[in-house]
Amino acid sequence: MDRIFERTLLYDFYGELLTPHQQNIYECVVFDDMSLGEVAEEQGISRQGVHDLIKRCDKILQEYERKLHLVERFSGAREKIAGIVELTREDAETSKKLKQSERMERIRKLSEELMKEW
Repeated sequence: MDRIFERTLLYDFYGELLTPHQQNIYECVVFDDMSLGEVAEEQGISRQGVHDLIKRCDKILQEYERKLHLVERFSGAREKIAGIVELTREDAETSKKLKQSERMERIRKLSEELMKEW
């Protein structure tokens, strides 16, 4: 997974669990693309302090994912939904190759998997 995309997803799911100070600095570096020096100057802390805080936040967010697997479950659900969408398209290549009953059975199975996961 692309590092920026991974950070964004982890923050979307778990960012509220960081302190407001951690959220502010993390957002400045990751989302606003500010340099460590710019954030340090703005916040009145050292560049090393900003660097350490970002590393700590990355580790915290990854630890939440390791324990809760919300991003992993979300990604799996998206894949299954994409499969359902593909099976419901009239013009899809897959749909042309399968009988309607086969498509419906695959949709049912994907739907059941989604329901079990969530």
